[in-house]
Order: sequence, then C-alpha cells, then structure tokens
Amino acid sequence: MNKNGPVVILEDDEDDQQLFIEIFNNLKYENEIIFFKDGNEALEYLNRIEITPFLILSDINLHKVDGLALRDKIQTSHLLHLKCTPYLFFTTTIPKTYVIEAYSTSVQGFFQKPNSYAHLESTIKKIVEYWKECFVPDEC
Repeated sequence: MNKNGPVVILEDDEDDQQLFIEIFNNLKYENEIIFFKDGNEALEYLNRIEITPFLILSDINLHKVDGLALRDKIQTSHLLHLKCTPYLFFTTTIPKTYVIEAYSTSVQGFFQKPNSYAHLESTIKKIVEYWKECFVPDEC
C-alpha cells in the first residue's frame, strides 16, 4: 500500500464524484483522486506496474464490470493482490447478499453512502485516517 498513492474511486454518478473531490480537499488530503465509471477501465489502470494506489473506494453498481466482479479480479490477480491496496465498498444500497459476497472476497469494508455531507465527510475521514495508520506486509 502506498499511503501517498492515488485514491481510486469507482463511481459513475458525477454529483457523487464532486462530493468526494470537495471532501478530500476540505480534509486537505494530498492523495490524487482518480475516478472510473466502470470496472474494466479501473482494472486496466490498476494493472499498470508503476501504479500502487492508497485506497480503492468502489460502488457496487457499475457499467460493464461491477464492483463485486472487479474485487474478485483483483483478489485473484497475483500482481494486484501483492499491492495490498485496501478495497472498500461505498454504495447506496446494502442488500445482505452484496455484503456477504463482498466479505467472501476479503473486502476491507462495506459502507453505505450517507445522506448528509457532514456524515459523508466524517466517514471518509475515519476511513483515510485508519488506513494511514495501518501497516501492511510490504511496509514491515
């Protein structure tokens, strides 16, 4: 995990993208934010050897390759698995089947998108601060 690396956000709603940008700016996080609207584009980016993201925040419902399928592809890729990038779901709906499937692929978190800006900002801050403090095997 690269704590200074980009934050990859899989989100196809442009209003939600703007909220993420505002929150990361308000919290003064210097990580670059990179958005993808579908899992195929994100997978192509993540497979680049020189790219080691800090976090992946993923919606479930995406075009072409959804968040669950993308997580599965990352988990089964030797190269991507070794990057130790935390993968967290951030989605509007929380069907129990999605949560069970996500955790069966060793996802590091599953969050419902809050309805208020303040709650969303608080949640993002908790997530980022947790992972900034956390150690992964490549840091030991």
